Amino acid sequence: MKGDILRSKILSEKIIPNMNEQYRKQFPIPEGHRSLGIFTADCDDVCYIGMDEASKSTDIQIVHATALYAGAANASFKLSGEFYGAFSAPNPEDIVSAFKIIHHVVENDAYFVSCNEDDSIAYISHVISRSGTYWPQISTVKEGEALLYVIAPPNESMYAMDAALKAAEVEVAAFWAPPTYTNCGGGILKGEQSACRAAGEAFAKAVQYVADHPLQQLPGGDLSGGIR
Repeated sequence: MKGDILRSKILSEKIIPNMNEQYRKQFPIPEGHRSLGIFTADCDDVCYIGMDEASKSTDIQIVHATALYAGAANASFKLSGEFYGAFSAPNPEDIVSAFKIIHHVVENDAYFVSCNEDDSIAYISHVISRSGTYWPQISTVKEGEALLYVIAPPNESMYAMDAALKAAEVEVAAFWAPPTYTNCGGGILKGEQSACRAAGEAFAKAVQYVADHPLQQLPGGDLSGGIR
């Protein structure tokens, strides 16, 4: 329903307490890290946010974080979802601590918002007051900086990114033109936390506008010029 919060969930998670040495060498894992946490979920975006949050207070290294093709609605297998993530740590206890944080973010803190009655259009606009170690890996955000993470369907996201940049003193830290692996678009904006919040509100409003008015109306007639 329009305005509803759309929650996500972890589909599968496992801990490898002590990796085989040949296996460990397949990943960019720091010396001294012998444990690995791996998981899948039904939404990629909230997992990136969750892994970054976990990196702030646990000794983990994010070694893999990627969306799976075409999203959860087109998942190839029951537990695939639309995201696969992996992170290492010196011991299993750190992996457990990180998983607790990831679960909390994925299930409670980060979420999509529906733009229509059947939830077929949705967006995420999430302000992060302080970056952990993940966002600097994929953007120009520095650890400790505030940022705004935004994703929406193709046309909605591109219209809303422009609106967000016009609404506040923020900079583009990463830009993802459609289609992403999940057929969306969006990016990361950085600036003061208040500016990120204002940009996020503008992004959300613009996405909703496209959802409510998908076809452009021009003065004197519609855009199609009579062509159907």
